[in-house]
Amino acid sequence: MDRVPTPDGTPASAVLKSSVAPAPAGGPRGHPPRTPAPLKAVDKETTAGVLFGIGAYGLWGLLPLYFFALQPAGAIEIVANRVVWSLLFCTLLITVTRSWRVLGAGFRDRTVLLTLSIAAALIAVNWLTYTYGVTTGQAVEASLGYFINPLVSVLIGVFVLKEKLRPLQWAAVGIGFIAVVVLTFSYGKLPWIALTLAFSFGLYGFVKKRIGPRADAITSLTMETVVLTPLAAATMIFLAVSGTATLGANGAGHFWLLAASGIITAVPLLFFGASARRLPMTTIGLLQYFAPVLQFIVALTVFKETMTADRWIGFGVVWLALVVLTVDMLAVARRSSVARRLARKEARTGT
Repeated sequence: MDRVPTPDGTPASAVLKSSVAPAPAGGPRGHPPRTPAPLKAVDKETTAGVLFGIGAYGLWGLLPLYFFALQPAGAIEIVANRVVWSLLFCTLLITVTRSWRVLGAGFRDRTVLLTLSIAAALIAVNWLTYTYGVTTGQAVEASLGYFINPLVSVLIGVFVLKEKLRPLQWAAVGIGFIAVVVLTFSYGKLPWIALTLAFSFGLYGFVKKRIGPRADAITSLTMETVVLTPLAAATMIFLAVSGTATLGANGAGHFWLLAASGIITAVPLLFFGASARRLPMTTIGLLQYFAPVLQFIVALTVFKETMTADRWIGFGVVWLALVVLTVDMLAVARRSSVARRLARKEARTGT
């Protein structure tokens, strides 16, 4: 966790050591003195990672405003356009980065293709559910889904990966279950929008993790949109033929707003990839709360959605579960960091 790489790949610990130690007046046997590596390089990389992370989660958090601007387009039309225009934008990126060979290799690998096809189905469910929630005045419940998502990731670790939970993780899951019960009572029904979002995105992250380095962010997104495009294009044609499409019927501004969905989909993903390369996972885990917090604020202040007292209680219980989960995550990260430092110290002493 404490090894943040610099642009040339040097670990942060090595940079710190070389920057603190005084440079000798001359190297052995006439070699020139060594120049200490600049510590600022690490700071710049970390700062850039945080800014990229805030950019990614900030854009995802403000996504409800974009969907609101797309009215009167419905969820199905928005998602269909999002898929098709994302493919066009990804095609441009693949061309600019000269990654056609990498993309072709991905399609030839049956394991990668099958796994990303499953991921495509999960993200389609997630997009449809989220867009439906925002466009039907249920943005608060949609934000709840992404608050619950870290708890779902823990459950996936238990039931799918057969991981053993630590006591604080069990406490967080138990508190989260209580929150769902409270919110079910508040809404008068199971908060299915929130639960669908949490489980679809949690499973999507799990499936994408199985791919690992075999497909980068742009390759993965391109393959997923290729899988979804036939259905999305057919949906757009059906809406146009039936006279219910808004793409070409609400002026140039509306058309270009829908067309921009490709950029709005891809840019946060690129920012996230840039952030993940520069930051430890603990920091990424903390930044992820930025998106649902923004979504929640937008729902209350812009969309004027109501929050009853029992809903505030339910959300409060969810936030308590997240605090417990975050404390556990930070404690584990700190122990791991200390253990690595001790191991490096023992290795140096042993040699």
